[in-house]
Amino acid sequence: MTASMTEFASANQGFSLISNRKLLTLYAAMVACRRIAENSASRLNGKRGSATAASVLGHEAAAVGAAIDLHAHDTIAPALWPEDALKTINPTAGVAPGFSLAARKALAGKDGGKIWLYFSPGKRRAQTSWLKALAVAAEDNLPILFVFLNRPETSAMPGVDGAIPLKRKGYALPVINVDSNDVVAVYRVASEAIAHARKGHGPTLIDCRLSIPADPLKNMQKYLIGKGLDPGEFAVRGSLLRS
Repeated sequence: MTASMTEFASANQGFSLISNRKLLTLYAAMVACRRIAENSASRLNGKRGSATAASVLGHEAAAVGAAIDLHAHDTIAPALWPEDALKTINPTAGVAPGFSLAARKALAGKDGGKIWLYFSPGKRRAQTSWLKALAVAAEDNLPILFVFLNRPETSAMPGVDGAIPLKRKGYALPVINVDSNDVVAVYRVASEAIAHARKGHGPTLIDCRLSIPADPLKNMQKYLIGKGLDPGEFAVRGSLLRS
């Protein structure tokens, strides 16, 4: 991984080493995640938390692409995602009760060797708590994957690049902008970032941008059909087969 990456990643660039089985698994996980988020929003309609449950709809590609290959000792700080949705994506990874607790544990250097995955709404990216977490993660080379969930209104905001702190050796924490409608692109970027962290090279920030109105599920359907695969069977079964 390069020291600073700000190119817009696309699933259509380069040769894919992702198996057909994994592609179908990514799609199945997104379908299951969408159903859970919709059910949560419907169940809480008009109640406290209903807006939170609804706000994750459309971010299935970011959640699935980033979390699906985490290990049993890794931990996700969910932000807006219902815990059962994250457990559907990856039943082995732990789920922290909230960002603050997870951040304190990670920044204190506890549970060495694990990956920490932090989801956050894009509007939070300028908040002091996040900038402090980024600074400490960069300084201490912590194995953290920061994932910003940006909707069209926040995607128009200035990027985070200027606020990214430098590591001790003087280079910036890697930042990658990726199309949040494209689960294959998110998966590729997250896989590289996770491998980067496991090798002791520190954190990465993935800026998942919904820059244009689109549905990540329909986007993946078209991608699968273009590869001669049938997404229908996996959508019905919701089977999370791992490859």
